[in-house]
Amino acid sequence: MPIVAGVGSDDQRRVHRRDPSPEAVTAEEALDAVAAEVRALLDGGADRVTIGITGPPGTGKSTFARRLVAHVGPAAAYVPMDGFHLSNAQLERLGRHSRKGAPDTFDVDGYRATLTRIAADHGIRDVYVPDFDRALEEPVAAGGVVPADARVVVTEGNYLGLWDGVPDLLTRLYYLDSERAVRRDRLIERHVTGGRNDDEAQRWVDTVDEPNADLIAATRGRCDRIFDIVEAG
Repeated sequence: MPIVAGVGSDDQRRVHRRDPSPEAVTAEEALDAVAAEVRALLDGGADRVTIGITGPPGTGKSTFARRLVAHVGPAAAYVPMDGFHLSNAQLERLGRHSRKGAPDTFDVDGYRATLTRIAADHGIRDVYVPDFDRALEEPVAAGGVVPADARVVVTEGNYLGLWDGVPDLLTRLYYLDSERAVRRDRLIERHVTGGRNDDEAQRWVDTVDEPNADLIAATRGRCDRIFDIVEAG
């Protein structure tokens, strides 16, 4: 059901980060909790809110973010951090292709600049944002858009809590987590689907994804809430 709220004048970009206790919830319960907070922000007079979803690889951030956008309705827009991957050509040039997905394989300055534009251009102009094509394993310029009248912007990715300045551009930042074994199985399946054989997929998870997950885990305290996602029932 779409979220409906009155228009206010305060963008609510004043967040006091803390070190929250993890909450063991289902994905549905986490979605309901975040949607309720978005509704409260809009009802409280926010013109536009930017919601960040972060956490280690394989926790379902993209699915969660897209579901939140669908829940909010036409007033919401989606900005994936993965759209700011450096291209494969640039990764090869820099010698970083073998660890694609690490923090320095993204255009973090471009991501910060886009979040800043999203805040500044509300009600003025549309902001075009890149997407990421998993079949091509490449970013796609202007693959998405944040309409000028969008009141909720949902952005997700691994490093929202890690990169300096990004948390301050978000109205709220939520951390999704799940058991390591669950994440590992999902990641191996993702890499196999992407063209790696099983051994290559497992090696990538062990040498790239899991070290990145350890970096990301250290940023939990910069988030507003931590959801440890468990299976329903």
